[in-house]
Amino acid sequence: MQSQDVAPRPAPDPRPGPAVDVEQAEAALVEHYPRLVRLAYLVLPPSLGRNRRVLTAHALTQRALPRGRTSGDASVLPAQKTAEGRDADPGYAYVRLRVLRTALEAGRPLTFRAWPKRAQLPPLLPQVWGLRLFPRSGGADELALDQRLSALSAPARAAYVLRGLERLSDADVRRVLAAAGEEDPADALDEADEIEAKYGLLTSPEFDPCSLQARPPDLMRRRQHMKAALAATAAVAVCGALLGLPGDGWGPDGAAAPPYAQNPSAQAALDPGKLTLVPAAAWQTSTRTDFSVWPARGTLTGDKALLRRALAVWARPGESVQVSATPGTPAGAPPGPPQLLYAGEVDQSRVVLLYDGLRIARYAEAKDGTQGAALDFARVDGATGAEANAVVLGRSDGNVRYLTAPWVRTAVVRDLLKSAAGASGAPGASGSPGSSGGTRLGRSADGVTEPFASPALQTGECRSWNALELTDRSGTRLTTDLGELTPARLTSGRPGEPHEASAATWAPFACSLASVRGQGVRAVNAWQYARQPLPGASGTANWLCTRADTWRGGGTRVLAQFHAEGQPYGAVVAKAENVAACGAKDSHVLAGVMWKSGTGDWYLLAAGSKDTESIRATGGVDGSTEGNLLAVRAQQGAQAGLKGTLADGRSIGGLR
Repeated sequence: MQSQDVAPRPAPDPRPGPAVDVEQAEAALVEHYPRLVRLAYLVLPPSLGRNRRVLTAHALTQRALPRGRTSGDASVLPAQKTAEGRDADPGYAYVRLRVLRTALEAGRPLTFRAWPKRAQLPPLLPQVWGLRLFPRSGGADELALDQRLSALSAPARAAYVLRGLERLSDADVRRVLAAAGEEDPADALDEADEIEAKYGLLTSPEFDPCSLQARPPDLMRRRQHMKAALAATAAVAVCGALLGLPGDGWGPDGAAAPPYAQNPSAQAALDPGKLTLVPAAAWQTSTRTDFSVWPARGTLTGDKALLRRALAVWARPGESVQVSATPGTPAGAPPGPPQLLYAGEVDQSRVVLLYDGLRIARYAEAKDGTQGAALDFARVDGATGAEANAVVLGRSDGNVRYLTAPWVRTAVVRDLLKSAAGASGAPGASGSPGSSGGTRLGRSADGVTEPFASPALQTGECRSWNALELTDRSGTRLTTDLGELTPARLTSGRPGEPHEASAATWAPFACSLASVRGQGVRAVNAWQYARQPLPGASGTANWLCTRADTWRGGGTRVLAQFHAEGQPYGAVVAKAENVAACGAKDSHVLAGVMWKSGTGDWYLLAAGSKDTESIRATGGVDGSTEGNLLAVRAQQGAQAGLKGTLADGRSIGGLR
């Protein structure tokens, strides 16, 4: 995510604001709860640990309501009278100040001179037992920013966050900090100036305590504590039972190792000297094209200390480690020594890629020696050919770098929305993998690509969508970054018989890929299942379904899309999850859309796959047709249900 400067907002009215009643404050708290929790999380000291920091941020925000019917707080800054939305809401100004004040209090050290404030103690609520919660991992930039913020004082962190997240001017920041009880707001602003103003990173998932991941705590330590607590209670009974047994007491445990013995396989998995290292030329003589024949590459493959840290963090990630895994991917330790794919320096990080036959694990630590690390997992079981062509090495400033397979000959980046051949808009149109219009991507001798803009984290309006074309001796494959360690393969064609897709195929439908980011997607297939003449001689339209299949099998997402002639992009008209439609097991699909003609008349248009013998519309629109295409006059805003009959007599319902 690229950082950007933000224009300061106008200063609030210096006159005292009106009292805020509890209903007004509650409405502001509910409406802006995620923003307020993010503010508290950023101001709280990182030394609390990510789990306690998340729970404390929620606790402080939930306690921000006034105790009585009104605030009765003269220090509440009034809302901006010329602003809109939350900036014009005195209720928001009140709860923001309460959250900021308690977050600053929570960062002050405990002393014997005064009773601790409530914010300085662990929160009573919310509480989570048996799990650790923390936000999703960001990139190297977010990690670096978090490290720099941790070096600031709490008032300076608050000043930085008020500037970047709340977009307040320096004068407003001084007023808010003074109202929160800080003695020297100007000094806090000066200290905040010492770090680079990468305010855009503050909205990253890295700092979102409302979108969380869950991991277990140290299970061995918890088990030991539970055993210690039970030991005192059970001691007398156990001793009595032992004294009453003949001979040597308890019977033998057979072939089991003694208690707390080290497992040889687990120990071997932590030894960098036992990592699997594939020879550089092994892939050239192998019949396989998967990760098992990737050689170990990078300038740090001989750095035993780095490899030992990577293996140890994989086995026992501490609280300072940001762990992420694609849905359905286990994050436990490797069952034995994994295979080393890469170890080297990438941008501002040292990165290690490991493979255990089921998962790719990416370990990253900062080159400047700052504490903390990132550990990412992705399933790749059964990956071969195009699915084993590339792995993400790092993301920075909205860009991505890949490590490509040793058999990849060329890499080309294409913006699907600007594909020259995409004007035709239909799968099967002119254009093929490897056609002109892309940008050749430079690669190092180790196969590391130059950085390029990734669509994985872009927000707002979809203005571009980059895809990566990788060519080897067997052909060219189109892939795209959906936020996983491995890019998703893009194909086209009838379900069960997909073929390599071109940029032209995906040009009208690329933006719909945003709906499957971060879902563990393995491949997305686009299939044009119908072509329909539009009423009133308005041209034709293509009906297409896209199906995103995942590495875990479940969580499949199907979208039906409608692309009218002359329109640059298609429109999603129906969607479904965990259905067989548009797949190899059931290629049947039926969907409809309300469409307005050039004359202003509204129609219900529907199309089914070619083996659909009839379609009937019910509800707000009544009509039927023989065949797989339906066009019925309708009223604007009408709601209709669709039902189709297949050639074998089976019925299918329309996707919704």
